[in-house]
Amino acid sequence: MKPTRLVLIPALAGEPAPWMIVAPDGAVLDRGLLTPHDGGRPEPMRTVAICPGADVSIRWLDLPPGGAAQLRAAAAWRLRDDLAATPDRVATVVGPPAGPDQPRLVAMVSHDLLQAWTDYLDTVGLPADVVTPDMLTLAEPDEDDVVQAVTFGENVALRGRGFAATVQPDLVDLVVGDRRVMAIENAAAVERALTRAALSPLVNLLDSGVRDRSIGRPGWRRAAGLAAALALSPLLLTAAAAARDDMAARRLEVETVEAIAAVAPDLARESDPVAALRRRAAAAPPPGGVTASAAALFTAVEAIEGVEIDAFLAAPDDGVRATLSHPGWSDMQELDRRMADAGMAVTENATLEDGGRVVSDISIGARP
Repeated sequence: MKPTRLVLIPALAGEPAPWMIVAPDGAVLDRGLLTPHDGGRPEPMRTVAICPGADVSIRWLDLPPGGAAQLRAAAAWRLRDDLAATPDRVATVVGPPAGPDQPRLVAMVSHDLLQAWTDYLDTVGLPADVVTPDMLTLAEPDEDDVVQAVTFGENVALRGRGFAATVQPDLVDLVVGDRRVMAIENAAAVERALTRAALSPLVNLLDSGVRDRSIGRPGWRRAAGLAAALALSPLLLTAAAAARDDMAARRLEVETVEAIAAVAPDLARESDPVAALRRRAAAAPPPGGVTASAAALFTAVEAIEGVEIDAFLAAPDDGVRATLSHPGWSDMQELDRRMADAGMAVTENATLEDGGRVVSDISIGARP
């Protein structure tokens, strides 16, 4: 067997990319750093790229039997409410079965970001055969209450039983909960984990169809069939109705209310069911759940002078909420702009003045 090249994709394109040459038995034959300005073309060989896991969403899902494309479509449909992007902008890959009747690992990432990673690798002369996220270089621990942790750059990769995520250091305790964190700080142990991933990666994001962007709307229709889904989204129906004539709009309005009644009977009794559904969607946890919303909020708050987080709450009925203290009324506009860059929307539920500062109660949801 021939050796394998392992390369770590940096967070910024201008940073150097660490690489190793791994022998079939796991021994490291060579290592170094490479930048787009080095010139020359490295020796061609099988290349496995480790991408920043903070940009990849990992889930475990019970999926119906099917081929690779069908499994991807079914997984994308199951996670459709967790996505901040349209389906044709998301790359989905399903890992190998862990055993009979066991949930399947599903990884999702932005098509554009995955394409940017492959473009970067092409630029430095290391076209990848495999792209896999950093948290999946860690082995799943044997104990249910243990989470392994390794620092990659400014983030921490976490791996537990049926769990994998990469987060900022100050979010580790929030994400891990009651489980024990087992930090892997020994360089040799980290290198062994990376070489195992190079020789036998758990998933390959390039298997998601990013090269032909094959998910698209037909993929959603296949997914809908596999998942035995109800009907078209009421919000999509509403958007379509706006572009049709009055007769079609009336017909779609009836269909919308019927669809809402099928999935949320309590909303169907509202005077404006569509508006009620939008309010509920705005209060629902944003893509990535509590972890993503907390990370985006903390990052945005740190960038705005004088803004402080007094409370952060996630509840099934209220979604993700926070109470902020800030010096001026315009601070919420800046916060909304920064959260929009993360694909999230901020809704002000209440605002008042207290001791010369402004206190705002907000909800964080997916951006329409």
